[in-house]
Amino acid sequence: MEYRCVECGNAMKSLFVQYSPGNIRLMKCERCRAAADEYIECEIMIIVIDLILQKPKAYRHLLYNVLGPKSSYFEQGLLGKLSFGFLVLDGYRSLFIDRSREQLGLSTSFSSLLWRFQKLLMDVFLGNFIFLSTFLLATRIFLSASVGSLRYKEILPAILISSYFKLFLLAMMVWEFPSSVVFIIDLFVVSANTVALKVITESTTSRCVAICSCAHFMKFLVTQVLELRSS
Repeated sequence: MEYRCVECGNAMKSLFVQYSPGNIRLMKCERCRAAADEYIECEIMIIVIDLILQKPKAYRHLLYNVLGPKSSYFEQGLLGKLSFGFLVLDGYRSLFIDRSREQLGLSTSFSSLLWRFQKLLMDVFLGNFIFLSTFLLATRIFLSASVGSLRYKEILPAILISSYFKLFLLAMMVWEFPSSVVFIIDLFVVSANTVALKVITESTTSRCVAICSCAHFMKFLVTQVLELRSS
């Protein structure tokens, strides 16, 4: 990946000129004539707020100007860490839904706990395998003309990073929420995935919505089938 202007996505060789420690001048984009990356001078909370508000320029800053140019996601081991966190949060999501259905209190036998553990693994790993497979297949179908030489290993970290809304599931460890909150979080995840995919591929919003919706729907369908088989 290369540096990008957060406003228009134009490629940049550098984002700022440093004259001395703490004394920098932001570079201007040749296309839109705006500061290439205003977030360089912003506090981290400003970036977090803009990510929550799902502003594309915040995603360009994070995906291109912070993580992209340094080294490959694979070389840093970042992809493995993101994947692990993604799966752990998905596992907690499944446990929360099961608890809300009062399934965990039905039996405390070893065989029952083992069966539930196997169901949890199937739900998390099979569901996400179908999700990623559908996502990559839909990307090839819907974006075959616009993706070009774009590497899928750049799209995958973008999807994992934009799934940060799953972190709000941790709040359920402290406060009691109805199970419907989980599905509200899922909607925010779909929306954030769409914005990240649009930033990475520079495709239309409708195509990105179609891709993310198909992938999440297939994951939901698989988990529901597993639930019906276990009931």
